[in-house]
Amino acid sequence: MSQDDISPIAEILLGARDMLPMTLAASTYGIAFGLLATQSGFSLLQILSMSAFVYGGSAQLVALDQLVAGAGVGAAVLAGAALNMRVLLITASMRDAMVGRPWWQVLMGVYLATDASIALMQTGKSRRALSSYWYLFGGGTSLLIAWIFTTSIGGILSKGIPDPTRFGLDFALVAVFVAMLPGLWRGRADILPWIVAGGTVLTFATMFPAQSSWALILGAVLGGVTAGVVRGD
Repeated sequence: MSQDDISPIAEILLGARDMLPMTLAASTYGIAFGLLATQSGFSLLQILSMSAFVYGGSAQLVALDQLVAGAGVGAAVLAGAALNMRVLLITASMRDAMVGRPWWQVLMGVYLATDASIALMQTGKSRRALSSYWYLFGGGTSLLIAWIFTTSIGGILSKGIPDPTRFGLDFALVAVFVAMLPGLWRGRADILPWIVAGGTVLTFATMFPAQSSWALILGAVLGGVTAGVVRGD
């Protein structure tokens, strides 16, 4: 289907439709995040704000993990921000869709850029289907709405679970993040960055256990730099 023969509204709807499998998958760990965030002392408003303004599942999980582990707010924010630095690299593939767009559309496109939405555009290109700005907008917006909704639902449901450790939910944060890893994998070019990031975290945490929260930040930064060099971004 050529994007010259379709209206922006139709492109938005097609993007939302093609994103549906990832939206359903993200909803499962969105509920888990909301539940664990509430059990960690977050209010429903704080969950909503974090999901809307950070809009980064893996980054939110890492930041929450740091807070639960007793790290300060600054360390948690830095850890999440460092992990989200990969977005600076993946947005390079959005260049064609952004050229000639008004500044506010460019900002919105960058805001909606996630591993899933970029993968959606790349899939569209490989199928010689849509890979336009409005296609990205439709997919990214539908995922954002689902993420905010399900994290809120998780926060509400947690009110009925007074002791999460009794049900093994204290381990759910780790389990959910591990389950997300296959979705973050984009091919063999990720092998070296992952090794650098993982090796850095393990080495730093072993050598400086009292400052282990900073290991995530350093690992994310070095992994991102390595990815940029490997991919030539």
